[in-house]
Amino acid sequence: MTSGHPVTDLRFRLARPADAVAVARLHADSWRRHYRGAYADAFLNGDVDGDRLAIWTERLREPDPRSRTILAETGEGLVGFAHTIFEDDPRWGALLDNLHVVARDKRRGIGSRLLALTAEAVLERRTGLYLWVLEQNLDARAFYEARRGRCVERVPVLPPGGVASRLKGAPIGLRYAWPNAALALYPE
Repeated sequence: MTSGHPVTDLRFRLARPADAVAVARLHADSWRRHYRGAYADAFLNGDVDGDRLAIWTERLREPDPRSRTILAETGEGLVGFAHTIFEDDPRWGALLDNLHVVARDKRRGIGSRLLALTAEAVLERRTGLYLWVLEQNLDARAFYEARRGRCVERVPVLPPGGVASRLKGAPIGLRYAWPNAALALYPE
């Protein structure tokens, strides 16, 4: 597969409990690639796998009408996912808590389509959409800005699972928001 070309056999579906291992694996890999310098190497090289598996096993255990996890798959398996928590914040609306794409398949439209599917679900609920991204994650920031997300807040990052030793230094998180989720449907 060549970077830049759309994926031809891409399909989307809602996650099920049996997907927890694959989702956790992709999530941990994404953190290892993009969160170095913000999260402790000891955590990223070890505990991140178990931490993400525990999170995804719990999240996908039973259907929850307050959230949605959309998977992107090809014949090769999972290539991306987006997890949204509806009505998360009274001001900002739904939280796009995770959007991750397999490294080899970035820049092929998967993330854009996952964001659009998320925005469509949020529009049905008539709320805004927001997410948090590490300040150091320049690629993700550029992706959200190209899709009309605007940085509206800058705050210290909370440690994963509340464990302070999982952070390295004092990383900053940026809130990107779409007051009208329809803006996320169409890149600039």
